[in-house]
Amino acid sequence: MKIDRRQFIVLSSGALVASPLAGTFAQTPAQPPAPAAAPTPPPPVVPTFANVRRNVGTFTARGGTIGWLIDKDAVIVVDTQFADTAKMCLDGLKGKTNGRSIDVVLNTHHHADHTSGNGIFRPETKKLIAQTRVPELQRTVAQSTPNAPAPVVADTTFDKTWSQKFGDETVTASFNGPGHTGADAIIHFEQAQVVHMGDLLFHERHPRVDRPAGASIQNWIKILDKVAREMPGDTIYIAGHSKEGLPVAVDRQAVVRFRDYFDAVLTLVNKAIAGGQTKDAISATASLPGFENYQSAPPALTLAGVLGTAYDELTAK
Repeated sequence: MKIDRRQFIVLSSGALVASPLAGTFAQTPAQPPAPAAAPTPPPPVVPTFANVRRNVGTFTARGGTIGWLIDKDAVIVVDTQFADTAKMCLDGLKGKTNGRSIDVVLNTHHHADHTSGNGIFRPETKKLIAQTRVPELQRTVAQSTPNAPAPVVADTTFDKTWSQKFGDETVTASFNGPGHTGADAIIHFEQAQVVHMGDLLFHERHPRVDRPAGASIQNWIKILDKVAREMPGDTIYIAGHSKEGLPVAVDRQAVVRFRDYFDAVLTLVNKAIAGGQTKDAISATASLPGFENYQSAPPALTLAGVLGTAYDELTAK
């Protein structure tokens, strides 16, 4: 049958109305946009106690690694993390010591993730110890932070070294000049041959170089080289921070690798400066050759931050 133009239009219109898709195009109103996804909550804190060697161990939760010594003669703690995780650590230690008080708490440096738990530990501790400049640096940070409470600082300080014997263990703290900050201490459990490095050792992750607090990459390299060279080969080192999934208790090879990381940083930045590159261009470098798998933790722990600080240090007049 031949269909003229008028009939075609009528039939076509009817077909559209009858089509199951017609309502989709002609009748369905515009849909509202999907609601924005809720922000992903941070993972829960998992407090973990681990034995290292001869009564020395670590506690990890949130913040810098806490070290501890528990034996029949003493209880020693190195660093205190944050108030909430310090409470977790203190409660766990009480379970291991039958409630015995802590003889000494040592702070490796002033950063909040290593000292904000001082107030939790202080009532349970006979003595709180740090390098001479640490209380000053804690107060400086607090004064520049709105609504920050007054920090709990060491009541005993030392310039170059502090050492004390506790039963059959000797604990020595030493300051070797500027590194991660201007006042970093290394804590050596001499008989256990365990060295808590604080944030002088980051294991497979980009560090923070706190130049306003007196940090020096060039001297940091010297410190790492000195420790790796002078400590016995079987020494176990406790890192302030490790890449997720990796241990905080490491061997000499990890210390040497971190020294080599900074060597690579200075080599790259020196070459870039000689080539006329700006600080921004250098900081935008995507990865450090040989250390591509180092983990970042923005905004503080990034390769860009390290490279920018290296530029400032190398171009300082």
